[in-house]
Amino acid sequence: MKRIITAALCMLIALGASATQRDQAFTPFYKYRVYLKDKKDCGFSVKHPEEFLSQRSIERRKHQGIKINESDLPLSRKYLNEVENCGVELLHCSKWNNTVLVQTTDTMLMEKVKALSCVKEVRKVATYTSPIPGPDKNRQSRVRGMGADPATMSFLQGLQQDLNEHEMGNSYRYGKAYNQINMLNGIALHDQGYRGKGMVIAIIDGGFTNADVIPYFKDVDILGFKDFALKGGDVFGEDDHGTMVLSCIASNCRGKIVGTAPEASFWLLRSEDGHSEQMVEEDNWCAAIEYADSVGADVVNTSLGYTKYDNEGDNVRYWEQDGVTRLISRSASMVASKGMILCQSAGNEGDETWKRIGCPADARDILTVGALTSEGVNTNFSSLGNSADGRIKPDVCAQGQSCAVIDDYGDVTSASGTSFSSPILCGMVACYWQAHPKLTALQVMDNIRKSGNNAEHPDNVFGYGIPDFSK
Repeated sequence: MKRIITAALCMLIALGASATQRDQAFTPFYKYRVYLKDKKDCGFSVKHPEEFLSQRSIERRKHQGIKINESDLPLSRKYLNEVENCGVELLHCSKWNNTVLVQTTDTMLMEKVKALSCVKEVRKVATYTSPIPGPDKNRQSRVRGMGADPATMSFLQGLQQDLNEHEMGNSYRYGKAYNQINMLNGIALHDQGYRGKGMVIAIIDGGFTNADVIPYFKDVDILGFKDFALKGGDVFGEDDHGTMVLSCIASNCRGKIVGTAPEASFWLLRSEDGHSEQMVEEDNWCAAIEYADSVGADVVNTSLGYTKYDNEGDNVRYWEQDGVTRLISRSASMVASKGMILCQSAGNEGDETWKRIGCPADARDILTVGALTSEGVNTNFSSLGNSADGRIKPDVCAQGQSCAVIDDYGDVTSASGTSFSSPILCGMVACYWQAHPKLTALQVMDNIRKSGNNAEHPDNVFGYGIPDFSK
């Protein structure tokens, strides 16, 4: 027995030594936000937007009478070269804010960056003192329908039968998703054939685990994906939050679960790193929303929000929630001016100390979405408004408790949070805009607010209430 204990102890010591060696081999690194002074010598002109925007993005602006301006121009290549020549690595940029995110292991290099005549300000936004875990390499094995055993084959055959099943009358059989769509009177739009076809929805989230292999998503039109959180990251390899969000909109399995815009097309963008909570995620989000604009998205859903960071000095303060002070909120407030609609979860702080909406839920000209029970009563967790400058928040509400979703195992289950009330509403926004394509983004949002059951007396709990999309 003593020999076994001794052997086990030696093994533990060896494992501890190897872990220590790994930690010693890791070099801490840092990310900084660099504010540039202007866009001189950027090499582009607003007269030739086709050089930096997709045709769909250009047409969206033209249709709504929106002029392309300096904020749309890429950053100055000359300035970027100067920053890079200081020895730091460029990660991504924000055209709208004229900032660039850089990474370095040597903080002294940032003194050289600060000294550049083209740089206005530098701020550290992330510190990494240990390795970031990689994605789950065995993720596919967890998904139902990936093997060839009899149970799997039966599941796939049943799924295919559901996908091919004829509609009963004009209405879909919504399965577990019926209530969350019916609450918004969205079935009327679907029955008229407005199910999101031709609309492009971008989802900015923390990851879409297994969304590329789950059978329920087999026929979802995913146009592309991009990771802004981790260089070379796998958006399908970790965090199923985005997977569940996607299912609220894109699912199309009659009798089991149907989303609010089952015929729309999607871009899947990752900005959140779930391994830490650092201010760099604001920069990641800004890059992602600009990418959504550039590829021609019409509607964007983001079920992310920020109030507290690992570095307490970066925490959001109430007075900052005016829609323009925080970087992420400032970008969110610009979305409608580019012709897009942003649906943003209000946050789940209602029964926490903070209680209030997060950022960018405080942004202007967006739809901030609160959460209701299946009976239409406000949930305890749904964050409260208003914005610091007195604007009504949330804007509207939708079901956010016990929502039908698909998880990373490929199962239909339920989940709660404003993370799900927002995409449920987002899909209906896309369907409504499909039905009324001549409206501008601002007009669509205004109509949706006015249709709310609390529109006569909006408040900081329900906002304008539950929109009625049959109106």
